[in-house]
Amino acid sequence: MNAHCGTNTITSIRAGGSFSVSGTGVGMVLNHVSSNVLSGLIETLAGPPYDGHADLPVLAGQLQLEADEILHLGESLQLLRFAQLSEGDLMLTDAGKRFAHLETDARKKLFAEHLVNYVPVMGLIKRVLDERPTHTAPAARFRNELEDYMSEDYADETLRTIVSWGRYAELFSYDEQSETFSLENPH
Repeated sequence: MNAHCGTNTITSIRAGGSFSVSGTGVGMVLNHVSSNVLSGLIETLAGPPYDGHADLPVLAGQLQLEADEILHLGESLQLLRFAQLSEGDLMLTDAGKRFAHLETDARKKLFAEHLVNYVPVMGLIKRVLDERPTHTAPAARFRNELEDYMSEDYADETLRTIVSWGRYAELFSYDEQSETFSLENPH
C-alpha cells in the first residue's frame, strides 16, 4: 500500500483507470486502519444509497473524511479483496458484500481467511506460529524482516496494523509487555 497518498491520488485513479495493490509481498507497508472502521465502511457501502458502489470523493464528503483517509480505507479493503478501487470509485467485491451481511463471528472468520491469503506478512506470522513447538514468536523477528523492506517507522506502523487486524480476526494473541505473538487464547 502507498505510504503517502493525497488528493491527487483520487484524481489520478479517476483519470487513470484501475488502482492495483502496490508493494506486494512481506515488505508491504500497512497503514494503520481500524478493523472496526473497515467493517463500518463495508456496511455503509453495502447499504443504500450506495448498494455496493460509491464515488470516492462523494463518499469522503458524506463520511466527513479527507481524501487521503478514504483512500487508505479503500486501499485496505482492496488489499483484503473486500472492495475494488477503479476510476475513482470503490466497489464491494462478492466477499465484501458477503462480509456486510454476516454475524460478528462469521465476519471474523472471513477476515482471518482474507488476512492469511492476501496479506503476505500475516500468512508468514501464522505459518511461523503454527510451525513452532511453543506456538510463540517475538515481534522483533518480524520487525527485523519488515525493516529489510521499509523504514523503522513504517515497520512499526505495519506491526501495529498486524496486531490490530490479527486480534480482530482472532488469528493470534499479542502480549504487549513481552512483545510476543502467540496462538495461546487467540479466541
